[in-house]
Amino acid sequence: MKRNYYIVSLILLIFFVISFLTNVIGPLIPDMINGFHLSLTLVALLPFAFFIAYGVMSIPSGMLIERYKEKKIMIAGFVVAFAGSLLLAVFPNYLTAVLSLFLIGCGMAMLQVVINPLLRTSGGEEHYAFNSVLAQLIFGLASFISPLVYSALVQKLKGGSTGHGFASLLSNLVPADLPWISLYWVFTVICLAMILIILFSRFPKVELSKEEVVGAWQTHVLLFKNPVVVLFFIAMFCYVGTEQGVANWISQFLSTYHGYDPQTTGAQAVAYFWGLMTAGGVVGLLLLKIMDSRKVLILFTVLALVCLSFALFGPAHISLISFTLVGFFASVMYPIIFSLALNSVSEHHGSFSGILVTGIIGGAVIPLIIGWLGDHLGLRSGMVFLYITLGYILSIGFWAKPIITNKTVQLFNKKEPGVKG
Repeated sequence: MKRNYYIVSLILLIFFVISFLTNVIGPLIPDMINGFHLSLTLVALLPFAFFIAYGVMSIPSGMLIERYKEKKIMIAGFVVAFAGSLLLAVFPNYLTAVLSLFLIGCGMAMLQVVINPLLRTSGGEEHYAFNSVLAQLIFGLASFISPLVYSALVQKLKGGSTGHGFASLLSNLVPADLPWISLYWVFTVICLAMILIILFSRFPKVELSKEEVVGAWQTHVLLFKNPVVVLFFIAMFCYVGTEQGVANWISQFLSTYHGYDPQTTGAQAVAYFWGLMTAGGVVGLLLLKIMDSRKVLILFTVLALVCLSFALFGPAHISLISFTLVGFFASVMYPIIFSLALNSVSEHHGSFSGILVTGIIGGAVIPLIIGWLGDHLGLRSGMVFLYITLGYILSIGFWAKPIITNKTVQLFNKKEPGVKG
């Protein structure tokens, strides 16, 4: 279909909101531990509940798109996320937090299944790698903002100087000992706003190609018989597990080993992790115009491994800086893996997208493994597990063989044979 800039813009907005709701979990980990009196394993069950929802909802959501189309699924996704946010805001305790994060995760999974193949179709196949990194840039920007919003809200509510605005309203709604719950009232408002935006927007009809359509269960079973599909599913599992395994534990790690305040320095470190992911996305956009995406992936993954090593074993100030730099070098991994995957099969892209989004359950499993190892061996030893996942991501740059490669430009024109300059 012809490139549709309205759909691309709407998708980028949804990426922003998904990120804003998703990636604040990391800064909240220390507050959740203290507020609900949790071990590392129990607190890790909270992001587990969020990301396991992707395993539950991704493929069914892809099938629902065929019947109800994109607009209704987008609205339904935000309605489910609205219900989850409101639940935790009104009834703040550990059990409702688990259910709340599961519901928000279900809503986000529904949205992810819609927007990824839609971005490929509406933005043009040859521009998909570029548009995906642009979406990741937007994703990182929202992730940078949300921890800062959390920190500002908590500090204002704890300080008692709320004035007469929104903060004053929040102070009457949240328990005095759980000021971070105010963030879920903010999420409730955001989800409601998105429901209204999509509901009252003029939504052009988008015809997915035959390859973009999500097939029946038989199609997914058939795809899983393809080794390439399985390899990229594992890749997505490893990437999201790595991203969340770092982001969810930065604040707690810096507090445990270096004594940094999780509500200020810890939250800022997580914000800069995502902020530098945005900056890395800008660099990635430029590199993808002049380099094969596989070479970009290899370069950034090697540098991410170096930074992770300094973060885990360096002194306090080096650790603080290095954790944020991991975000910079992780910036291109998700979009490159996704684009390499979809461009490595010739059909059933819609079904394959659902399978890839299901791989986001890595964000549930890997942080839980780190938490369990952290309870038994120490959090630093638990985070060493990330060398395995990053090692697998590194390998993709060597074995991936896409049918369509990312479009690049030559910086210097080659002279034709026999033509004098």
